[in-house]
Amino acid sequence: MNLYNLIIQDKEEVTLDDVFLDSKNREQIVQLIKENTYSKELQEYGLPVNNKVLLEGNSGCGKTMTAKAIANALGKSIIILNLSNIVSSRIGETSQNIKMIFDKAARERSVLFLDELDQIGKARGSDDKDVGEMRRLVNTLIQLIDYYPKNALLLCATNHPEIIDTALIRRFQLKINYTMPSNDFLDQFYDRLLSKFPEDVRSLERKYGISFAEAKDYTFTVVKGNLIRKLEGKHEISS
Repeated sequence: MNLYNLIIQDKEEVTLDDVFLDSKNREQIVQLIKENTYSKELQEYGLPVNNKVLLEGNSGCGKTMTAKAIANALGKSIIILNLSNIVSSRIGETSQNIKMIFDKAARERSVLFLDELDQIGKARGSDDKDVGEMRRLVNTLIQLIDYYPKNALLLCATNHPEIIDTALIRRFQLKINYTMPSNDFLDQFYDRLLSKFPEDVRSLERKYGISFAEAKDYTFTVVKGNLIRKLEGKHEISS
């Protein structure tokens, strides 16, 4: 398995203003960006710079968008890996390939984003040999995180932090929690999405208790339907 083929190619330009964050999360992320911007100056005073960050919580609430926005703010490229796609039956090969990606990110000083970190824990089976192999994979990941250079940034994401090996969790200097948005927060999100479209296609029954990603997909589906009906009406009149 060639892990380079599994790097997610995503050229979407995302700024921090594009990410809907509560005030606490936004404050932590702005601080993270500033620390990594002024890392040399901070390190001159012996101050450690947070460069190993865990984004945890509900799916569709902005973890991947946050990673892209951080990379953009720092003027760095981003390497995105979904760990659910790379656990090979040949565990040794998986460990070697993960090391190659860590080396690539360190060499290029990129932002390395590992999505679905919990897959490392979930991949442990009941077979003793399999458990042993997976433990060696976790140990490899721990070592890579421990020796990750200070001038590079590692972001990991998980929907299930409770099943991740505790030794892995301890490696992260900063943990940022993402929760399902409140009704008021979703209303702000709907308002921003709908503001881009003509007023006569904005009509929709707002859904709550869903993630930002779900709200975005729902909004775009409804707006497209409204716009198509508007276009069809114009076509019927002209014909």
